[in-house]
Amino acid sequence: MRTLRQMLTVIVLSLAVLLSGAKPLLAKCGHLKLHVTPKQAHVFVDGLPLGPGSGVIWADPGEHTLAVYNYGFKPYSSKFTADSGKTTTLSVALEAIPGTVPGPWGRIALKGDNGAAVLLNGTTPDFLVASVHEASPTRKRELLVPPGDYQLTVLGCCSGTVFSGPITVGQDQATTIPLSKPEGKSTAAWEEGKPLGALPRFDAACGSCITIAVARPTAQVTVASATIDCGASTQLNWSTTDAPKVELSGVGAVATSGQQSVQPTQTTDYKLTATGPGGVVTSDATLNVNTNIQSTLSAEPAEVRYRKVGDQVEEQASSTLTWSAANASTASLDPFGSITPSGSRTVQPVPSKTEAGPVDETITYTLRSSNACGGSDTKTASLHIVGSIESGAVLESKLTLNSIYFPYDLPATSNPQGGLVPSEANRTLEVAQNFKQYLQSHPEARLTLEGHCDHRGTPEYNKMLSGRRTERVKSYLVENGVPAADIDTVALGEEQNLTDQEVLDLLAQNPNVTPEERERVRRNLRTFRMANNRRVDIRVSTGQTSLRYFPYNSDDLKVLLGEEKQRESHAKQ
Repeated sequence: MRTLRQMLTVIVLSLAVLLSGAKPLLAKCGHLKLHVTPKQAHVFVDGLPLGPGSGVIWADPGEHTLAVYNYGFKPYSSKFTADSGKTTTLSVALEAIPGTVPGPWGRIALKGDNGAAVLLNGTTPDFLVASVHEASPTRKRELLVPPGDYQLTVLGCCSGTVFSGPITVGQDQATTIPLSKPEGKSTAAWEEGKPLGALPRFDAACGSCITIAVARPTAQVTVASATIDCGASTQLNWSTTDAPKVELSGVGAVATSGQQSVQPTQTTDYKLTATGPGGVVTSDATLNVNTNIQSTLSAEPAEVRYRKVGDQVEEQASSTLTWSAANASTASLDPFGSITPSGSRTVQPVPSKTEAGPVDETITYTLRSSNACGGSDTKTASLHIVGSIESGAVLESKLTLNSIYFPYDLPATSNPQGGLVPSEANRTLEVAQNFKQYLQSHPEARLTLEGHCDHRGTPEYNKMLSGRRTERVKSYLVENGVPAADIDTVALGEEQNLTDQEVLDLLAQNPNVTPEERERVRRNLRTFRMANNRRVDIRVSTGQTSLRYFPYNSDDLKVLLGEEKQRESHAKQ
């Protein structure tokens, strides 16, 4: 068998014959004097097979990758730098893989270039099993493989692929291929293989006798949890032996062993494929995804009472809706919209009927839930409303409320008791009289005055201005018999201004406005919007709120709109 040194010498001498000035070129190369153990180890430089054994490597100046492989040993790979005209010495001793490989066996015998590299099921050095010399038909050279189908590749020293094709090896059979004439392949009984059991991967104990026993790969993939809920994750764990190439379905190429978190949206079978010189093996693990949603919805209590007298709601009980949607990622609760998959909500239902009479209605709430895995569920809960709606004619006669409106920038700081025009003073007087009557049947009632301004002025100024307006209305109510202790004031400034649309909505509700007045408001909407926001709203603690009906047909309309200044006599009110 030619050594690596002999092979390289032949290559260099051939180049010297073909190229003029070869010696100066060789003088520029760097030299790597390499010694390998075992002596049969195959050498690769920059992925190019150079043949088995020790020798001298001539390389262009620069960095290169050296790899040394021998089946049954852990491979060696490192960078080396070739310096022009310099020689570097390196010894590489590969570490043997301990243990034996179980049978049964078949044999591959090859005839051809002894130094060529033999690879099974791959084309990278990881799939190297022998040199052609180690797989020769002589009894002292045996390349043994588990029975099965293989892709055989033979790479010549520095010359590329010598042979590539499929080969089937039977149990206790020898398949012989003359590489120069592959069509002359033959298969014969191999009686010597029948008694063979477990063998070491590489055995060269008798010097010229070499037996290479290629191991079948092993592969195992498992999941940490056999079943997961939708949206949950679990861990895949896998391990292989004797497999340079490992692939996991849905993932691609992976390390020979490892773990990975997965979060599938449907039941998935993960297939691990391990490819090695000794064959291809697979392992499967199924991960079940639970797409079912278990949801509940309840209303507690399931029946509530409601009582309304006129505009006053005397009784309005509440109920708590409680829901849970296990294994759901999204949920909605009609009529409220999107919600979290689990939670609760207090509701105070209002009957749909508005006319006087008994109340006996059922409201249905619907919980709809789903997840990203295609699961869905629907649950309903019913809430029964019982009670009555009573005529409020008598009560309304005792308490008629309407918001009180002010001209622009009044009351002034210099005259906090001004700003209440005659028409609005009359409205305030009606509130005082009606509220005093109302207190006779509802002694616990209180009034809250909420002051507003249009958007002009700074927020701080508007707060103070709205405060002066509430104080002006309060003082007028007190002057007309309403206990000061029953009145609260809140200065909101411009915080809760009505929008154009809200002004138009109130205009549409106001029964005291003519079509001509409605048209005028639409033409001058900005002016009327600001006038609508210069007001004091009145709230009763029992729930009633003043109507926001702007006095469009008032004698004081021009003053309230700012079209003429308030007369001094009015300002003193």
